[in-house]
Amino acid sequence: MKLQHFGHEHPLIFNEDREKNNYEVHPVDNFCHMCLKQVSGPNYSCKECCQFRLHQSCAELPRKLHHPLHPKHPLLLIHVSQKRGGKCEGCKRDHLLSFVYSCVDCNFNLDNKCASLPLIIQADNHDHSLTLMRKSVSFTCDACGKEGKGMFYLCHVCAFLVHVQCASFPLIVKLIRHSHPLTLTNSLQVNEFCQRLCLLCVKNVDTDYMFYYCSTCDFITHLHCATNERLWDETFVPKFKDSGPIESTSMQNCQDPGLDIESIDSFTYAILKSEVGEDKIEKAVEIKHFSHEHDLKLIDEQHENNEKCNACMWPTDPPFYSCAKCIFFLHKSCVELPRKKSHPLHQHPLILLPEPPYDGMCFVCDACNRSCNGFSYNCDKCMFDLDVRCSLMSDIITHQGHDHQFILSSASYYDKCTSCDSKGQIFRCADCEFTLDFKCATLPHTTRYRPHEQLFTLIYKDEDNPGDEHYCDICEKERDPKHSFYYCADLDFPAHPDCILGRFPYINFGRTCTFEIHEHPLTLVNKKDVYPQSLESGAVRYDLIFECVTCNFSHTVEIISNVWQSKRHAT
Repeated sequence: MKLQHFGHEHPLIFNEDREKNNYEVHPVDNFCHMCLKQVSGPNYSCKECCQFRLHQSCAELPRKLHHPLHPKHPLLLIHVSQKRGGKCEGCKRDHLLSFVYSCVDCNFNLDNKCASLPLIIQADNHDHSLTLMRKSVSFTCDACGKEGKGMFYLCHVCAFLVHVQCASFPLIVKLIRHSHPLTLTNSLQVNEFCQRLCLLCVKNVDTDYMFYYCSTCDFITHLHCATNERLWDETFVPKFKDSGPIESTSMQNCQDPGLDIESIDSFTYAILKSEVGEDKIEKAVEIKHFSHEHDLKLIDEQHENNEKCNACMWPTDPPFYSCAKCIFFLHKSCVELPRKKSHPLHQHPLILLPEPPYDGMCFVCDACNRSCNGFSYNCDKCMFDLDVRCSLMSDIITHQGHDHQFILSSASYYDKCTSCDSKGQIFRCADCEFTLDFKCATLPHTTRYRPHEQLFTLIYKDEDNPGDEHYCDICEKERDPKHSFYYCADLDFPAHPDCILGRFPYINFGRTCTFEIHEHPLTLVNKKDVYPQSLESGAVRYDLIFECVTCNFSHTVEIISNVWQSKRHAT
């Protein structure tokens, strides 16, 4: 079945499901051009250019619409490029979607999401029916307590007034960050007058309005925090009885159907030989690990070359396992990593991969934004990756450099880290508003810097001599005293973290790969004179250098944010 949609030049082919398309769709490009959400289920797509697809429901929206909020004239569905500015009169936002219902004569606009709202609903969180209304002035929502403009739902019986999105909040949600379901409520029976902290965004909750609550654990969250769909446990389905939701069942796993998560063995190694040590504790001295073709032997002494662990990319302090036939090392703790695990940053199970995903020499961790060519905890469906160090971080952490606990904040991905001023996913201290992003939270508390033998300690703030100038003794450039740095008191030697650890601390240089542009294998080398460059978009570009040992040839691979800008094939 074909459809000639007004928004695209080519005919669209109907597909009953995305996976049944007879041409390849990259996960990043698999979004609906009407609502900008991921495409799954029945859809229309362009086979000719493979760059335009619509949900079936979006493709079949009426071109002309008579809406009661604008009874004077019909509204016509057009592409935003045909308009000159203007906001949606429903949500009062700029047109974020590609298509909008518009009355050109009156400059009245509704995005297709607002235009599709039902006029009368029976909300789960209210006893009476609610009617869709619109105000030109701001109002206060009786559910969340925040101001709003534009459309809202109103109860004509008791004057209950709520945001459009607040009217659709479910009675019960299950989050990946909490073991029990949370129930929508507007009252507390325990510690009602105490100041309450949302354990998702780590900010105060006003209990005069609605919130989500677990009475078993005294766990409380804001409405908008708990209804952030990327935090939902997609395996949870509530079952209802007359008295309300009481239990749950499981949905089919939401990973890529081509990957059978359940069939993956949780065990990552087999013990080939064990011995009883002097401490009378039996230990595995020879193992077979799923990530390597050769057997690995336990080493209890420091390696003379201070090699990196192939999993976490950190120096191999004993005990660790080593391959006698090739250069391959694994910490004992990395050997014991589970093959599959859950993480508070992602709603799908993550699978441990021994090689960088996507046929690359490297990946960028979605938590700390560092490049890494070690093991990855990967969600294939979402192209989500965590390096080993970030995968070990829970939602509540303690850090040697701070007196209080940190709680992972799910409020925004663009919060600022106190320690480095970078924006990203952060941990927040509720007691003093100090924040740490994953990059700073995973920095080692102590480290060494050759040729010095003394230890350097991570300091979060330079409180000594606040009026003096502050410099890094490695790059000899000025440093911000409010930012973290490494310091050796014996040497009186301060240094930037990037200077003492290197630009690529989680890259194991010396690995070889083949590129289409050159006939010989190319080796990844560490060029210390290559520095990052800031781009106009705000992203940072790093350069990795590959050289040929056979001839005088080198190749630069640019990393911009989390996108590789070159074709590559790992060997």
